[in-house]
Amino acid sequence: MSDDIPKWSSGGLIGPGLLVAATGVGAGDLIAAAVAGRQFGLAVLWVVIVGAAGKWLLNEGIARWQLATGESIIKAWATRLPRWVFWYFGGYLIVWAFLVGGALGAACGVAFKALWPDVPGSVGIWATIHALVGWTIVLLGNYRFFEKVMQVLVALMFVFVFACGVWLAPAGSEILAGLVIPVIPAGGLWIVLGLMGGVGGSATILCYGYWIKERGWNSPDVIPRARWDLLIAYGLTAAFGVAMVILASTARPADASGTALVLALADQLETLLGPTGKLLFLGGFWCAVFTSLLGVWQGVPYLFEDWWNNRTTAVNSTDSTGGRSRPYLGFLAYLAVPPLVLQLFDRPLLIVVLYAIAGAFFMPLLASTLLVLNNRKQWVGELTNPRWINFGLISTLLLFGTLFIVELKNRFFG
Repeated sequence: MSDDIPKWSSGGLIGPGLLVAATGVGAGDLIAAAVAGRQFGLAVLWVVIVGAAGKWLLNEGIARWQLATGESIIKAWATRLPRWVFWYFGGYLIVWAFLVGGALGAACGVAFKALWPDVPGSVGIWATIHALVGWTIVLLGNYRFFEKVMQVLVALMFVFVFACGVWLAPAGSEILAGLVIPVIPAGGLWIVLGLMGGVGGSATILCYGYWIKERGWNSPDVIPRARWDLLIAYGLTAAFGVAMVILASTARPADASGTALVLALADQLETLLGPTGKLLFLGGFWCAVFTSLLGVWQGVPYLFEDWWNNRTTAVNSTDSTGGRSRPYLGFLAYLAVPPLVLQLFDRPLLIVVLYAIAGAFFMPLLASTLLVLNNRKQWVGELTNPRWINFGLISTLLLFGTLFIVELKNRFFG
């Protein structure tokens, strides 16, 4: 093992994969799991596992490309593929970031007010406060500080939600059947596909390449470590999703949409588990959406910085700035400040829905990219995709391509 690769003990057992997984677990994942669990019960547990496996495949491909070539995926879009791919991503990133900025602030405001209903201030005010607090944490702290804050919040998130899930869990045989027997309930195809696609985030999975750079993971011999890191991270993500489906299928919250459904689930848990159960769940809900906000605030500006530096040059921003360049700081401000105007409309649920829709447009592009880049031996050498990864990526492309078409139909022709 290369001496420049950090030991596990230097940064904990779990590496940057935990950050990208926690960033991907936001309001959209909670809502999708609650909808599926309420309507179809434990029969859809297998969907969470398949969704997490798909995101593992995509992130493994991102890491393998970067560790094999020293280039980020964004750099590859700029130099290895037709330029329209690079410009498409840049336009998508700007629109997506505006929506995600508003969505995450709104979700944090909803979660905080549900957890502390007697604290003065509206949801919009607390959305603004969360956005600015996240901005301050990223602006004033370094990567190691960000990582430690995320580790604490992620630990609380999993403990709180798992505690509720174990509290209400039915017989183990019922859970096992839902995990291993693929069943698509009648009339539930699109909900199943939405749950599968929502597990683990969208554009935020690109952040993994920049966070492994921060850790000093730079050479091909670290690929096995990255694979295990991502396996642990997405295993935890899948377990979180399974817990959410179990809670919703057991508690059967009142019919609602968006984050209102999550709050209805919390109310039902109070009936079943008492005030402690509700408090634990709402605490986990707040940790989930705030870790997602922090991860986006810290990681997504790297994507813009890399894209900006590759507009006309061969500079790869993953090698340099440590998060203090003008493009990085400018995009951090763009994430935190302009979307705050969305709070003036006092429609946090609408913002969350728009964010979820925007996420569907990115995944087919990424799956196609990895099928092209990681199958070129002249680019990645002996680290080309094995057949089983190609099969998984093609399946993932078909899944997200279907979701993309459905979203287009629903938005413009439905």
